[in-house]
Amino acid sequence: MIDPGVRRTIIASIVDVEKSEKVRVLYACESGSRAWGFPSCDSDYDVRFIYIRPREWYLSIDFEIRRDVIERPPADGIDLSGWDIRKALRLFHKSNPPLLEWMNSPVVYADTLGFAAGMRAILPEYYAPETCMYHYLHMAEGNYREYLNGGTVWVKKYFYVLRPLLAVRWIEAGKGPVPTEFAALVAGAVDETEVKKEILRLLQRKRDGDELDRGPCIPPLDVFIANELARIRKACFPGKHGAPQDGMETLNALFLQTLESAWGK
Repeated sequence: MIDPGVRRTIIASIVDVEKSEKVRVLYACESGSRAWGFPSCDSDYDVRFIYIRPREWYLSIDFEIRRDVIERPPADGIDLSGWDIRKALRLFHKSNPPLLEWMNSPVVYADTLGFAAGMRAILPEYYAPETCMYHYLHMAEGNYREYLNGGTVWVKKYFYVLRPLLAVRWIEAGKGPVPTEFAALVAGAVDETEVKKEILRLLQRKRDGDELDRGPCIPPLDVFIANELARIRKACFPGKHGAPQDGMETLNALFLQTLESAWGK
């Protein structure tokens, strides 16, 4: 749940980006821990957006070297950054997991011109399960090495290892793109009673305001994580699997349609 005052501030910031950058914001959402459902009391609002510039910008001679990201310095706990539509569509072509999570965010600040709906409609053409699994395995391994490899651990970082591991399970089960909300992921990807109990207990502590700083490890979760890492490494990944390299026609059509809707012919 986003505080109404904070939501108004975020929407005003998005409007300011549109005016100062002369762009149209097509979609804006919450990313990170607030979208996942386990923010800290001092967590930033990680606002991510996709925008489109006027037609002339894409027809310029120096187009290839122009910056395709808009970022604002964090202020008042709001971290605001966005991708140009062409960058977003190129990453969509590669089945980029963070972008797919944006499309599933439970907190949306802007959704205009039907662009997000257009992306969701063509998702089956570009969704690459193995690419997504590789991404999540790599994330789980990195977070495990950094935060949980010892007798005293940073307890809240269990979420940052469990979430990508459960994402792999979700994909392996053929359930499609991973849900952004952690509770939905737990419900659909954890069968082990003791493990689920420990995860839900940890999640409740987080929701109750416990900051879950450094503390003793949680043995049932440690065993689960170690077993899953070993299993997934063995089962899935001789190497990274890329998304199909053809099929740009559909993305070009969506780009041109959105360009016309935003600015006219």
